[in-house]
Amino acid sequence: MRIRYSAAKDGKLIKKAVVYTRDEHGISPADVDADAVHITGRLKDAGFETYIVGGAVRDLILGKKPKDFDIVSQASPGRIKKIFRNSRIIGNRFRLVHVYAGKKIFEVSTFRSLKDGPTSNTFGTIEEDVLRRDFTLNALFYDPQKQIVVDFVGGMGDIGKKKICPIIPLATIFTDDPVRMIRAVKYGAAAGFRLPLSLRWKIRQDSPLLAQVSPSRLTEEISKIIRSPSAGSIVEQLNAMGLYRYLQPNASKLLKENPGFRRRYLASLSSAAEGDEKPGWAMSSLIRSFLEDRTDWEASDPQENYKAAFIAARRFVLPMNPPRVELDHAVRLIFAEHGLAVKRARFPIRLREGADSASPGPAEADTRSPGPRPPSAGKTPGPADENSAPRKHRRRRRHKVSAPEGGKD
Repeated sequence: MRIRYSAAKDGKLIKKAVVYTRDEHGISPADVDADAVHITGRLKDAGFETYIVGGAVRDLILGKKPKDFDIVSQASPGRIKKIFRNSRIIGNRFRLVHVYAGKKIFEVSTFRSLKDGPTSNTFGTIEEDVLRRDFTLNALFYDPQKQIVVDFVGGMGDIGKKKICPIIPLATIFTDDPVRMIRAVKYGAAAGFRLPLSLRWKIRQDSPLLAQVSPSRLTEEISKIIRSPSAGSIVEQLNAMGLYRYLQPNASKLLKENPGFRRRYLASLSSAAEGDEKPGWAMSSLIRSFLEDRTDWEASDPQENYKAAFIAARRFVLPMNPPRVELDHAVRLIFAEHGLAVKRARFPIRLREGADSASPGPAEADTRSPGPRPPSAGKTPGPADENSAPRKHRRRRRHKVSAPEGGKD
């Protein structure tokens, strides 16, 4: 173990970080993605301090195989783009670079500063960047070339203690980003770590903030959860902390009211990772118990039955908005488990607001042609607004314009 120092304003050396060697952190180079190693090497050869960071480092230390390898560098997005031709800059406020290696995408970000606050997009130093990360176990920097882990915030010690500790002050950590509550519980459940009492109390206090999160971000989080080998445990803990009702309100209600549904739902989620290579398999874990309880498997027309089940499933997972093809695969997979082969059908879906989202049936599909438009706000309805007869418009007469002499149009 080595210590990294930096000079203070008065010239004295102050401790900045602890550097762990391979024998101390235990990461095997064979477990590190070769393309991630190549990307970090290219950036370092260009003169930029670069590391693998975040969840990948955490999982490698815990002996797990990471699914994603995020990279952070001293290089600006523009410079990264010039170094890697097969890349593109994404984001408006938080600009970063996606580097493509075959079918894999590596997210490469630039060290962020604290100059304009914890959510600014000002580039800075590694010492500033680490203080913008959420929890200590996710704030470890791994150099695959030197095979060292750089720890500024005591993350290695917290991993050893199996404890989730925030870096950002509790007063602002969840107001800055409410999704961090979901991630804290997810990390704890997946790794078997405990959340300190102060952190649990703050999560319960700030949980209503999740109601303001966009459906797209909630969809992203639940999609990650159902693909985790610990999906059942994660959902159980989220539900116990009062957070799952913001991710899956219909399922959360049934988990509370129906012990049988609770048992089968959590068991389905726990088996999701076993066959996640099948299209729709992970999504099927969310809707299996619901559809099995509410679908007439002996119906005379399986195709119509499939349509009703698809619409019911779509309502059930709200506010999650999964890709239609993924939900279609999931529904047909469940039908196949009951010996029913159905083909994908195209039909319009309109989810009426205020309808019972947990009650399946053909009536949930509003496939009728839209009626007359309601009057605009502040406009007094006229005759055309009070009935479906279209308003007649007078055709304008076109006036022929002669071409100028000596030429053609």
